[in-house]
Amino acid sequence: MRGLIQRVTHANVKVDGDVIGQIDHGILLLLGVEADDTDVRCKRLVERVLNYRIFPDSKSRMNLNLQQIKGQLLVVSQFTLVADTTRGNRPGFSKAASPEKGLQLYRSFLTYLDAYDVKVATGEFGADMKIELVNDGPVTFLLEA
Repeated sequence: MRGLIQRVTHANVKVDGDVIGQIDHGILLLLGVEADDTDVRCKRLVERVLNYRIFPDSKSRMNLNLQQIKGQLLVVSQFTLVADTTRGNRPGFSKAASPEKGLQLYRSFLTYLDAYDVKVATGEFGADMKIELVNDGPVTFLLEA
């Protein structure tokens, strides 16, 4: 399971021109699910995203996590994140989860987030989405679980 996290000052996701999810200061998470991913990995990635220290402290060092700054989280499913790009000029998707498994683990990810005091917004699984964001820093990391 992969999560591309971006520290943002604000972000939103649109489907058919309508904003369906938006956040202010926090993290935009692009979530990719692989065929061999499990619920254990899903829960681990939730913990990593929420506890990853990418926000500045009083000395401008990346020492604070999303929960410590009371930030918000926008979760957007993105199967292309798990593409195999090691050869050729076209991505391969043999490692990606089936749509059914991807949806199940995406929902599990959101359910695990319910246990935390974090405002969460989402995209729409499988939809053609448009994302607008202001990356703060820029700060972007690829997390794996």
